[in-house]
Amino acid sequence: MQPAHLSDTAFADLPLHPSLHLGLQKLGYTHCTPIQALTLPRALKGEDLAGQAQTGTGKSAAFLLAAMNHLLNTPRAAGADPNQPRAIMLAPTRELAIQIFKDAEQLGAETGLRMSVVYGGTGYDAQRTSITNGLDILIGTPGRLIDYFKQDIFNLKQIAVLVLDEADRMFDLGFIADIRYLIRKMPAPSARKNYLFSATLSHRVLELAYEHMNNPTKVEVEPEQVTAERVRQSLVHVANDDKLRLLIGLLRHHDPFRTLVFVNMKRDAELVENTLKANGFEAATLSGDVAQNKRERLLQDFKDGKLPVLVATDVAARGLHIPAVSHVINYDLPQDAEDYVHRIGRTARAGTTGDAISFCCETYVYSLPDIERYIGRRIPVDHEASDQMAKDDFIEGAKPERRYHSGGPRRGGGGRPGGGRPGGGRGGPPRRR
Repeated sequence: MQPAHLSDTAFADLPLHPSLHLGLQKLGYTHCTPIQALTLPRALKGEDLAGQAQTGTGKSAAFLLAAMNHLLNTPRAAGADPNQPRAIMLAPTRELAIQIFKDAEQLGAETGLRMSVVYGGTGYDAQRTSITNGLDILIGTPGRLIDYFKQDIFNLKQIAVLVLDEADRMFDLGFIADIRYLIRKMPAPSARKNYLFSATLSHRVLELAYEHMNNPTKVEVEPEQVTAERVRQSLVHVANDDKLRLLIGLLRHHDPFRTLVFVNMKRDAELVENTLKANGFEAATLSGDVAQNKRERLLQDFKDGKLPVLVATDVAARGLHIPAVSHVINYDLPQDAEDYVHRIGRTARAGTTGDAISFCCETYVYSLPDIERYIGRRIPVDHEASDQMAKDDFIEGAKPERRYHSGGPRRGGGGRPGGGRPGGGRGGPPRRR
């Protein structure tokens, strides 16, 4: 019997290149996850794929193994430039691009394939050099890729594999025009393998797939199971003025080791971080305007257990593989129901269990019906959690200084106006839907 989160499909039974089998053996991977079991046999037969699966289910390994296998079994054309990329993998965020690259390094350690990752915010010259040195697989965010492409740092004439990861997020962040631009510079869909993965296969995502792919096979893994079974969800009704006290009380009651606290706005994230520190908790904030080198350091400290509490806007909700997150606390209910799923998906990964506790306050209570409708269930209310609220020994942290620019007070989180979500709230109650 395999663990509950794995399938009966063994990697050893799949016709993968010997170097990939060797890499999987060294990593100790024996059996596919459900999304891998459904997609890899089809991809190895040459089919294009449009796959839907929950976050944390092994999508990256599925398309990486398929892409690497194709490159290893299909040599470059005679006379082709040996330094140009043959596979390109697009991700909506820097964090996801970096994670795909790390997974690729591990899975492809025995293949000899050269790979690089590029993204905005840091390392411009180093990333450029990594491309000019020659590579087989290029991973990155659309903006930085287009930048280098327009400088003729690389070309797309030999692209034999295209991967679009988190396609729904690409739409959310406005990258679709950039993606179409890059795709038009590649060989025709019939001349390459195309793999699209997304947490949701909406009409617009499927339209993109069928327009730029070669009759892709649609693969869904339990799409009706929107939230992970192993996440213990709970809801606490709390007044706005009591949220900080409740947060501190819950963290004192629970072991705060590797806890993610999600907020909607960057300004609130700073207040939460300051309050956590004032009450003896080591914490830091991850938001869209944190410098990339600091962001990577914070994430590594969080993964290593050196930083027990990470406060984050929705920039951290997708694409981050952080093992053993014990608790996700929604200090603010997200204004988008899909973001709720991605937030709580940071815990209970790879067959483990975890807790997701959501604060329901006056400001964001209007999001609750949409969230419960989307996940298809009521979130159980924890009536006893308020009894754990911090009392006399509570210290409220310093409020962040209000910053101004020519357009008035600066607002928003996650690096975008509107609290980290296109069209989302700019302070005050969210709109009803």
